[in-house]
Amino acid sequence: MLGSAKIVAFVPTRDSEKARRFYVDILGLSFVSDDQFALVLDSNGTTVRVSKVPEYTPYPFTALGWDVPDIEKAVAELSGKGVGFEKYGFPGQDERGIWTAPAVDNATGGAKVAWFKDPDGNLLSLTEYA
Repeated sequence: MLGSAKIVAFVPTRDSEKARRFYVDILGLSFVSDDQFALVLDSNGTTVRVSKVPEYTPYPFTALGWDVPDIEKAVAELSGKGVGFEKYGFPGQDERGIWTAPAVDNATGGAKVAWFKDPDGNLLSLTEYA
């Protein structure tokens, strides 16, 4: 039933002005609207609702992620804009924070992932599939 419906992504924020600067100016998402409930953005046809909340605890796992064609380029561009990438010490994670997944099977082996946080501490990721 929902397999053909467009998905809407949600991420919370305590400070919508900081979130807007981050998601629009740094990450490059398109601004759609801003009201008392959420900052609405577009990420290549996917609606991202940055919900305004008084408080919350960020998830200890990825809240939003993007599939990128060239992770090294994306990491370099975002690093140049002041984005810091998380380093977990995983085997296969380089000094930039890019982790290469071990070859478990042909579907996932060799994928590269890099994690970073938004101003509210939400964990975001970039993935380049092999």
